Amino acid sequence: MTDPRLTNFIDGKRVAPLDGGYTELLDPCTGAGYQHAPDSGPRDVDLAMQAAATAFEEWRWTTPTQRQQALLRMADALESRIPEFAAAEALSTGSAAAAGEAPLMVDQLRFFAGAARILEGRSAGEYSPGHTSYVRREPLGVCAQLAPWNFPLLMAVLKSAPALAAGNTVVLKPAETTPQTALLFAELAAEFLPPGVLNVVCGGRATGRLMVEHPVPAMVSLTGSVAAGMDVARVASAGLKRLHLELGGKTPVIVCADADLSDAAAKIVEAAYGNAGQDCTAATRVLAAREIHDELVAALATAARSARPGPPRDAGALYGPLNNADQLERVDGFVRRLPSHATVVTGGRRVGDEGYFYAPTVITGVRHDDEISQQEVFGPVITVQSFADEDEAVRLANGVPQGLASAVWTTDHARAMRLTRRLDFGCVWVNTHLGFPTEMPHGGFKHSGYGKDLSLYGFEDYTRIKHVMHHVGE
Repeated sequence: MTDPRLTNFIDGKRVAPLDGGYTELLDPCTGAGYQHAPDSGPRDVDLAMQAAATAFEEWRWTTPTQRQQALLRMADALESRIPEFAAAEALSTGSAAAAGEAPLMVDQLRFFAGAARILEGRSAGEYSPGHTSYVRREPLGVCAQLAPWNFPLLMAVLKSAPALAAGNTVVLKPAETTPQTALLFAELAAEFLPPGVLNVVCGGRATGRLMVEHPVPAMVSLTGSVAAGMDVARVASAGLKRLHLELGGKTPVIVCADADLSDAAAKIVEAAYGNAGQDCTAATRVLAAREIHDELVAALATAARSARPGPPRDAGALYGPLNNADQLERVDGFVRRLPSHATVVTGGRRVGDEGYFYAPTVITGVRHDDEISQQEVFGPVITVQSFADEDEAVRLANGVPQGLASAVWTTDHARAMRLTRRLDFGCVWVNTHLGFPTEMPHGGFKHSGYGKDLSLYGFEDYTRIKHVMHHVGE
């Protein structure tokens, strides 16, 4: 009888865990178990790393054209199978978002397929008498990649595409609660990549630590919390591994007095509650000019009351459940611990007694040093603070440890220019939110990490620079 449990995907084939056993996957819409996935141990991680290291010795010498062709074929195959992938992701996340994200994922594969053809260095030249120098861009080697549970398939593509295009091989660990689509993607990719070029190992934090500790990877790429990034940095330092860290955020959304409040409120709600607020760039920390604070709060509350969470089959639901019971407790804990000066205008509670749904929430009266103002909630919770002038808006916006993304709402072009240059964040949106064109870099400052996803900047992160000098005579 066929074993219904999931497996790892190593060296081009499904591989049952050698040690570590299995963990049960729970449907976030119901809390009921529906599948088991490997909880990989040392032998599983080593098997994947050795497969990737062996594959690298050939993959690194493929031409840009060959890598481009493989990625383009992967893009075409993914595009043709989106309903299958979306159904798998809906089951594991409770969200129907994967179908809508499909064009972005396919575009990323095609973009990095093209990027493989345009790696650049300085032109060759004589910089010392009698010598000619030039620069080579080379792949790093094996990349250990640790992905989160909020956008499982998108993250699998986002991480693996630039690494593969640059000539690296990959061992990817999806989040322990959402491994299905990463495994499906690896199987799809195996139709076009040599065995061992893209491997997927399932497991939790212990598995991720084993990957970071392992001597083979030249680079560790993590998308996750600030705490996880700090832990990975400490562990990776023992091997001096290169790091790529895209960590948490605490996104300020500055709404100026002259903003179009109707447009701002509608788009803030969409950008705050989409994916149940489980987005490190979600528009959940609103800073409103004092003159329009009350009007904006009322507009946000009205929009929140008209929204609701629900399972993927509910076409009228704005978003799905939180990912797991621990995340539900985390979000609810922030609200339960609110100080007395804060007011829950709407929401602030679990929805139903099944699954991990949380009501769209708006909170006002918070202060800058409150826990909920400083720490990432990662749930459908908007807080609103007021500011008196631009200087205070900037002080409040920048006064958090994170620096991933921010937004400004104003109809005054000069004000927008002043604010965007002062905001200490890797991305600033003006009169919009959550735009991620593949050609533009994504990554943060301060405790939000370093390194860039997307764009040619992100692509170059997966290469190393070598200076070559020839003595050519006088």
